[in-house]
Amino acid sequence: MESNTQFFTENLFQKPWGEEYVIFNFKKKIAVTFLKIKSGGKTSLHCHSKKKTGFIILDGNANVQIGIYKKNTFKYKPVSRLVFRPGLFHRIINKSKNDLYALEFENPYLKKDLIRLSDDYGRSKKNYEGKKYSKLIPKNYLKFRMPQNKNINKYKFKNVEIILKYLNNSKELGNSYSKASVAIIDGKISDKKNQTVIESGEIIKYSTLKILSKKFYIKKKLLIMVVKK
Repeated sequence: MESNTQFFTENLFQKPWGEEYVIFNFKKKIAVTFLKIKSGGKTSLHCHSKKKTGFIILDGNANVQIGIYKKNTFKYKPVSRLVFRPGLFHRIINKSKNDLYALEFENPYLKKDLIRLSDDYGRSKKNYEGKKYSKLIPKNYLKFRMPQNKNINKYKFKNVEIILKYLNNSKELGNSYSKASVAIIDGKISDKKNQTVIESGEIIKYSTLKILSKKFYIKKKLLIMVVKK
């Protein structure tokens, strides 16, 4: 585990395509990063050797290249979700006139786990941005807080609602979030043999979570992040 996660948690990083900062982290094993990609901006074509990453689009339309070939570029709108295994190259492109916003989920929390294949800003051989590209996160910027006990933390951003809550069993899943995307922050769902069905770092449909939680078992209460329009 990277030793200096606190530095990344406290600072906003300026990128040639926009900016990003860690909006939430859980026990230093999973981090949620808020991305703002300006009009015409694009991330480097990159992968991660150790961590699994995923995205939920919050606002705007994203063009996402999956793999090393440009022909494998697909459009995603709010509240679309993507998950990339370690070693899979990807990039997010904003072709619209407005800024693009997304949440990035990384598991484990390893900011320096980055391999760039190509970059439009001359960073293909460079590491993740360091101290000179950072500043303390402004106090007025949105940060997610850990829910306490049975409390549900709710946040609004643009036209989406973001909910952070614990889930003890399938009975606590209602129907109001049926079209939402859900990120598993902590906990897991297993079968009778204790084989893991889904765990921390996965992003799925809310309806899929309902099916899995009824068919299998929530071995430990889930901490989930729900994003819905």
